[in-house]
Amino acid sequence: MTHFLLQAAANTAAPSGGTSALKFITGGGAIGYIIVLLSIVAFAFVVVHFVQIRASVQMPRDRINAVKELLRRGQLEQALEYSLLPANDCYFLRTLAPGLKRFIASPFGAFEMKSALEESGIEQTARLYRTMDVIGVIGSVGPLLGLLGTVQGMIGAFETVASSAAHDSTYYEALAANIAIALITTFQGLVVAIPCVSLYSFFRNRVDRLAGDAASEMEEVVAIIESTGKTKVARV
Repeated sequence: MTHFLLQAAANTAAPSGGTSALKFITGGGAIGYIIVLLSIVAFAFVVVHFVQIRASVQMPRDRINAVKELLRRGQLEQALEYSLLPANDCYFLRTLAPGLKRFIASPFGAFEMKSALEESGIEQTARLYRTMDVIGVIGSVGPLLGLLGTVQGMIGAFETVASSAAHDSTYYEALAANIAIALITTFQGLVVAIPCVSLYSFFRNRVDRLAGDAASEMEEVVAIIESTGKTKVARV
């Protein structure tokens, strides 16, 4: 029996062709298919974040320079309109727009603007973090689903032992199949979780860098506005 199980495990753990490799996808049963589905979802979110969480997308230099030029001319309302245009949507301008609104509407000027910029910066950074939650959740749930599949497979293995009086070939096949489910789902869960957890941390670091760069740009924006003064607002 021991020799049979070791041989079955060796055949499963060292795939030599397409059929054996396919077992790592289809051999986990219902729970295994759920893990595979989660891996597809995670992959889609990872691709989207690789495209979206970039300085060229969230802080495009041409838009930053354009809004700074409007501010140097004292055209705060035009700068606000530029920031609110859907075509110009990005992390930097979404953070800047509430500050400009507060500056134009409030008699306290730059003080109110700094407070608004801080609040909107926290909100927009949290918004980017929330978009990554799916990857983090899948990274956390993957091993748990793998463990659930392991428990399911071991229960099936013990039921096979308990219900089979004669240790014939059918008995060994059923026992090996249940143990294979237990091992494959664990494998699947870890294969999904390790990249997800790693990439989740990678994207969070990217967001942190964006937030730091945006803070530096905001300081320059505030300095420009303070140097031009509110009295230079160009009314349309």
